[in-house]
Amino acid sequence: MRKIDMIVIHCTATRADCPLSPAELTKMHRKRGFKCCGYHYYVRTDGEICTMRPVERVGAHARGYNEHSIGIAYEGGLDAQGRPADTRTELQKRSLRILVRVLKADFPAITQVVGHRDLSPDLDGDGVVEPEEWCKACPCFDVKRGL
Repeated sequence: MRKIDMIVIHCTATRADCPLSPAELTKMHRKRGFKCCGYHYYVRTDGEICTMRPVERVGAHARGYNEHSIGIAYEGGLDAQGRPADTRTELQKRSLRILVRVLKADFPAITQVVGHRDLSPDLDGDGVVEPEEWCKACPCFDVKRGL
């Protein structure tokens, strides 16, 4: 079993008013050259938690961090105009909290739960990745405050 010490939260960067099935998410990732969905878990707007890739397998969700992390994506992340926004439903928020809690219990070495954007390079070297340094807005909420 690989050593897992991090959870990385993502969004699908799809409009919250346009459902995205697990099969469609997998198809999107296959078009990008992945063998299957790059995330380990997917949280739908109704709170359903879908297992997408076994945690024993390295993910394909955060370059440089895949070897030692679990990737979780939630459905949405863009508002009706296609702009980044925290579109999580209350059911998604609840399911994300529960899933993270269970994974931390199952993998005691997990010391960090971060958003994908938090893994952007610290361009000015001040020890903080500010919004202007984000490579992308994903997951469109502050993971440290929003879980």
